[in-house]
Amino acid sequence: MAKPVNAQSASLLEIDRRAVRKSRFGLRKHMLLYLMILPGFLYFVVFKYFPMGGLVIAFQDYQPFQGILKSPWVGLKHFERLFTEPTFFMLLRNTLVLFAMNIVFFFPLPILLALMLNEVRHRFFKNAIQTIIYIPHFMSWVIIVSITYVFLTVDGGVLNELLAAVGLPKISFLTSPEWLRTVYIGQIIWKELGWSTIIYLAAITVVDTQLYEAAEMDGASRLRKTWHVTLPAIRPVIITLLILKIGSTLDLGFEHMYLLLNSLNREVAEIFDTYIYTAGLKNGQLSYSTTVGLFKGVVGLVLVMLSNRLAKKFGEDGVY
Repeated sequence: MAKPVNAQSASLLEIDRRAVRKSRFGLRKHMLLYLMILPGFLYFVVFKYFPMGGLVIAFQDYQPFQGILKSPWVGLKHFERLFTEPTFFMLLRNTLVLFAMNIVFFFPLPILLALMLNEVRHRFFKNAIQTIIYIPHFMSWVIIVSITYVFLTVDGGVLNELLAAVGLPKISFLTSPEWLRTVYIGQIIWKELGWSTIIYLAAITVVDTQLYEAAEMDGASRLRKTWHVTLPAIRPVIITLLILKIGSTLDLGFEHMYLLLNSLNREVAEIFDTYIYTAGLKNGQLSYSTTVGLFKGVVGLVLVMLSNRLAKKFGEDGVY
């Protein structure tokens, strides 16, 4: 009985060796693909994961000259300050309102634009439209806000000069709290609308053309085919992007709002991102600003997990 057992063990060992050789061969075979992934992998490790070690200063009274190891621990002192300061509810309100406007007014527009571009049959006309609407994405927020200033400023702004020409009073678009959110969302739409359609257009291109042919044989119009074929086909992509968008609820971006922020509209323009810059770099409160950033990150993580679980509950794939 011992001989068959030894023969079986030798056979299994040979299979393991072949598997190891095969895996090594596969690594060498796809080495170029791994090398292509390497820059992105290093980016996330160096600039995303490695700096997370610095979050420990949120629980310290961090002193730059003493370093992380020698700075005194204060526990949840900075968190208590964050949640008890009057500015917290102002920051939370402003951030949530802008995020809600982003979801309501901006998020559906790239989907609608992608569906409209998909119906354009003239290739040259379609490519020209895509090129024109993609251009603003490659401009910095400094340029976008500067162009907006030229159009909306009270002193010589194009729009205000037109209002004055027809006998209407000039409007302080850039300093009025009532217009700040409208200007903010308008700039996002102008800059990112075209670029955001790329993913949806890519998803539309992989829709099975036989579904369109079957719908056409059933007498469906172009609008019906869009509603009953295209939209259901790209629904997983929409759900995935919506979940990722929800994860950035408190992360609206610093540069854009900081360029719009001034002393007259601060009450509605101050958000967590600009507050972190003011507290951390201007006032030197590094531990406190890290606490605010950690709070933003935890809230984003929780929202992604909850929205992903809710999506799976309704039968969608989710992010993970």
